[in-house]
Parts: sequence; C-alpha cells; structure tokens
Amino acid sequence: MALDPVAIFTAFGLIFLAELPDKTMFASLAMGTRMRPLYVWFGTSTAFIVHVAIAVGAGSLLSMLPNMAVKLTSAALFAFGAIVMMRSGGDDDEADSAAKAVTGFWPVFTTAFMAVFIGEWGDLTQITTANLAATNGWLPTAIGSAAALMSVSALALIVGRFIAKRVPLKTVQRFGALCMAALAVWTLIEAFTG
Repeated sequence: MALDPVAIFTAFGLIFLAELPDKTMFASLAMGTRMRPLYVWFGTSTAFIVHVAIAVGAGSLLSMLPNMAVKLTSAALFAFGAIVMMRSGGDDDEADSAAKAVTGFWPVFTTAFMAVFIGEWGDLTQITTANLAATNGWLPTAIGSAAALMSVSALALIVGRFIAKRVPLKTVQRFGALCMAALAVWTLIEAFTG
C-alpha cells in the first residue's frame, strides 16, 4: 500500500484538533506534574497506538461496545486518581517523598497506559480514526492518527512539567486532584447523556 501524504496529514490534523480538548489530554497533563514525564509519555503513547490499531482494524465494530460500562469504569478510575492525589497532598515533605515513590518505569507506565487505554474507548478520536481508515486507507490513517495522539500527549506533558517546576508540589497535587475529579464528573455526564 502506498503512503499518501495527504491522507497522513488529514488524519494528523483532524485527530490532533479532536484530542486537544479531550479528557485524556488533561489526564496526561495531571500525570506529568506528578510522575516522570518520559515514562508517562511511553505509557500514553503505547495506549494510543493500541487504540489506533483497534480503530483501524475493527472499524465499525467499536460502536457495538457497551458505552455505558466503559464510561462508568473510566469515571471510577478518574475519581480514584483524584482521591489518591488528594490524599498524598499533605505537607511538602510528605508530598515530596510520595512523588519520589512513584518514579519506577513500570508503575508509571502502567498507570499512564491504563488511564488512557480505558479512557479512550469509544472516544471521538477512535471513531474518527476508524472512519478515516475506511475512506483513506489503514496505513496512512494509522500513521497520522498515532502521530497526532502522541504529539498531544507530549505537549500536555511539557506543559505539566513547566507547571511542576514553578508551582509548589502541594498546590500541583491539589489542582491535579481537582482535574481528575472534574474528569470523573465529565465522564459520568457523558455516560448518562451520550
């Protein structure tokens, strides 16, 4: 199959713009303020690649997944993340030691992977990728979509790291917990209205 640059750029542009305001972008930003950004990026990127492969391979079957169950599970995981972040927001010494405890590659990778993997089921970007693959070919769509999703994640992590260096860790943790709680509410609203 020939690589059509127009199809790659079309997929990249559409998916990049659709993912910018998405909840998984905000989750990446929150994780990037608390965990090693490169490890988070590997986790989120792997989850995005898996979702692109599923979207390209399964196409229209994605609409048959039980949307309510996926949204409720995602909301529960965001709420759990909010509770964990809020509980670790004690005094600065405790917060620093808690942040250092979550630096291993596999724990950070797994956390980031699962947050994105569960949060992206039935998402607009996954459905758009499936639709583009049906009309523009699977390979250029996969390349453009994966590159867009990984770029948005990297952008969120860079912004998150910038914030973490300039704002006290306790404040970052409280804000991150509020973001995760808001994502849980947002996902619940999507589950019952979508």
